[in-house]
Amino acid sequence: MKRALFTFLAVAAFIQASAQNKVENLFMDMRTTFHQETEEGEYNSQIRGEYFNLHVLGHITQDIDYRIRHSFSKKGYDEKNMFNGTDIMYINWRANEKWSFLFGKYAVLIGGYEYDAAPIDVYYYSKFCNNIYQGFTFGTSATYHFSSKHSLVAQICNSPLSMGDPTVYAYNLAWNGQFASWWKTIWTVNMVQDQARNFINYISFGNHFEYGDAMLDIDIMNRAALTQKNFLFSDMTLISKFIWAVGNWNICAKAGYEWNDEHNVREDGSAYDVVIDPGTKYVYAGCGLEWFPFGRNNLRLHAVYYSDSDRHRNNFELGATWRVNIISRR
Repeated sequence: MKRALFTFLAVAAFIQASAQNKVENLFMDMRTTFHQETEEGEYNSQIRGEYFNLHVLGHITQDIDYRIRHSFSKKGYDEKNMFNGTDIMYINWRANEKWSFLFGKYAVLIGGYEYDAAPIDVYYYSKFCNNIYQGFTFGTSATYHFSSKHSLVAQICNSPLSMGDPTVYAYNLAWNGQFASWWKTIWTVNMVQDQARNFINYISFGNHFEYGDAMLDIDIMNRAALTQKNFLFSDMTLISKFIWAVGNWNICAKAGYEWNDEHNVREDGSAYDVVIDPGTKYVYAGCGLEWFPFGRNNLRLHAVYYSDSDRHRNNFELGATWRVNIISRR
């Protein structure tokens, strides 16, 4: 409790100090849900809070902006990862029209629109996103802006597989693009160390398509160690998500398939991939409705059903997500 209070006071002190540096957005968002679920044939129900976040955005100078997102719904302090409750905490310097540099805690640049989405907007995840130890780590990145539609980012950061160890790294290259008005991309190549200092390569292609009021995301990820016999197509994730906006409603559907061949192990029997176990074949799918009665940034009500092949789960949930603006100058 003392640690949680200390975290809150530290964030509050930062906000007060930042007020001299043009805080432009200060808001909180929350999500709570009511679950009805069967798992391996056993029924249970839960009413639970899932997310409670504080967001701070602003500028220190005209060319240097900052952002913080602190999650009060995460364990706020861990001896191995003392900033575990803070997802985002960075400063970003736009040096000129072509170059910008970021330093602090931010998302590890792994491609795919499911991975890139704010967690509060995701109702159910792939096994990869569920199992990865930390999606946000400390590091630095440099971005070259080819144009307003295309940029290349090089990032060095603590590994998402490091269990909080700050001496284990990930090296990431990300292309954020827009090849047409209806097609945006997040494509990445990653070399990621696990806790044993072994490297694994990720190649990800995240694609976002928009046609009028309809949206489709298609994510493809290949995972393999460089010494692995079958480098391509033996350890993968495929995800598709569809949303159709009808007035104040969204009609949603999402499905994914993940697999890792049972032979993807070293001679000592250890797995090349420490996130998706060798021998995994996993399917999940669901659909739902979202309703925005007072505008899309204020209140969202949802009803979602999904099932999976791993724990034979069938989950139906009702929930609400809402946002409280404290300062809004943008």
